[in-house]
Amino acid sequence: MHQFNKLTIREVVLRFNREYSNRPAVSLTDSAPLTYQQLTSEIARLQVLLINMGIQKGDRVALLGSSSPNWVISYLAITSMGAIAVPLMPEFTPAEIGKALNHSEATLLIATEKQLVRIEAEELPYLHHKILLDTFTVKDDNYLLDAPVLGPENLSVLPEAEVEEDDLAAIIYTSGTTGNPKGVMLTHKNIVFDALQGFSVQDLNTGDVLLSILPLAHTYENTIGMMMPLIGGSCIYYLDKPPTASILLPALAKVRPTAMLSVPLVIEKIYKNSVLPRFTKSGLLKKLYGIPVFRRLFHRIAGKKLMKTFGGRLQFFGIGGAKLDPTVEKFLREARFPFAIGYGLTETSPLIAGGIGKKIAFQSTGPVLPDVKVRIDLSAGTEPGQGEIVVRGDNVMKGYYKRPDLTAEVLSPDGWFRTGDLGFIDQKGNLHINGRIKNMIIGANGKNIMPEEIESVINSYNYVVESVVVKKKDKLIAYVYLNRDEIEARLDEFIANARNSGRDAISNAEQAIDLFLKDLQKYVNERVNKFSQLQAVEYYPQPFEKTATQKIKRYLYY
Repeated sequence: MHQFNKLTIREVVLRFNREYSNRPAVSLTDSAPLTYQQLTSEIARLQVLLINMGIQKGDRVALLGSSSPNWVISYLAITSMGAIAVPLMPEFTPAEIGKALNHSEATLLIATEKQLVRIEAEELPYLHHKILLDTFTVKDDNYLLDAPVLGPENLSVLPEAEVEEDDLAAIIYTSGTTGNPKGVMLTHKNIVFDALQGFSVQDLNTGDVLLSILPLAHTYENTIGMMMPLIGGSCIYYLDKPPTASILLPALAKVRPTAMLSVPLVIEKIYKNSVLPRFTKSGLLKKLYGIPVFRRLFHRIAGKKLMKTFGGRLQFFGIGGAKLDPTVEKFLREARFPFAIGYGLTETSPLIAGGIGKKIAFQSTGPVLPDVKVRIDLSAGTEPGQGEIVVRGDNVMKGYYKRPDLTAEVLSPDGWFRTGDLGFIDQKGNLHINGRIKNMIIGANGKNIMPEEIESVINSYNYVVESVVVKKKDKLIAYVYLNRDEIEARLDEFIANARNSGRDAISNAEQAIDLFLKDLQKYVNERVNKFSQLQAVEYYPQPFEKTATQKIKRYLYY
């Protein structure tokens, strides 16, 4: 286990400079990595600039831009000098960015030129200074001449600072899936403690190479994808463009990562767009795929190909941020793909539970972290043994910034945090998540319905990309986004199936989709409780809007 005198981000920086000085630390995929010594020097140089611009302990400094080595340098410089980082998602609207900047009273913003242009029209009375993220040059009207600059090259020592475990390290603004942004206050101890707990799930060390594809402004990537490998002495590579297939595939081949973090949507897309079509493209293959022994064989073959796609060295593929589709999890298990599942929230820094896929129960998130306590509040449950997941530990936030009222709703005086998630712990200690309490639908007969459980069944059906289940006029309705291209490519097959089954003749994609939705409704209703059966399934023509971690913004579809 990694030893620290104090659980602070400053101690993380001092330690990695001491332990791993000449080892590679961070890099863009097409550049040579900075060593840990060089990373420390760049952090110190930026701190000199921040100090010369008047930044002191406790000041809020916002950070806005895509994940990159300079983002890492900025975050570590801000926090290890005792200032408070306010990481903002690049996907936030200008209004959301403005609201977060004003609410946090950030006096300085480190951002890309592109993001600065986006927020030019926002009223930002507290913001006095701006620094370009790409070059660390000052960009504001307060310095017409002699603008402060970075400290001298090859600085080897961080400027003096007193940073304590309970000091605030970051305020994380999360709009979540409800549309109401809140500033989550995380201390140094919260973040470093949770990163250290992550080593109980998977060790990361100097032999590991990571490829980052998630936003560093989200606490999942920040704690587990950045802080944890930096503690272990690993090397992290960042993309210089969004992770589309044309960017990601060459990067995987070049970096050949041993570890990655992802959200379920990424691996679900790979399965539905690349794996499944290969085994259902002909009647014979489809028939064989339906036989368990052949399905397992096909999955094993696909797993070997998938490993090659990821560079051939992958040992750990962490999945978190939302629940994994059961069909996809079954594929990953049978493919022997080295996946792991994690569960947590921004408010818990984020990890609460996690485990390696082959070692944990199917559709569970694995055991609770060793030094975190979880209890199930059965009074909030909808089924026997199920209840709200309540957490206590050094990973639990300090509260919501400037919102003691909201803090009191979820955080008890003795430190128990109400997650808002329903779940249970099985006999082997695996934590299972059923869904969000706020998403729960009350059926016409008074029964509690978890839409996520119905969506899981819908999403397991061929050609379904994603779905949202809502209640409208006392009816349970599913909106479904389909792989229309695949349906159109197989239109002849749909026409033949309709003819052979004695149904109304179809001749175009719209008619095929109508027929498909009827079959889908029947399929789902045969597999869910009577009170969870769908009254209608409607085609949705485009992907649903999502948060930065690819959770559907449900409030937009109620």
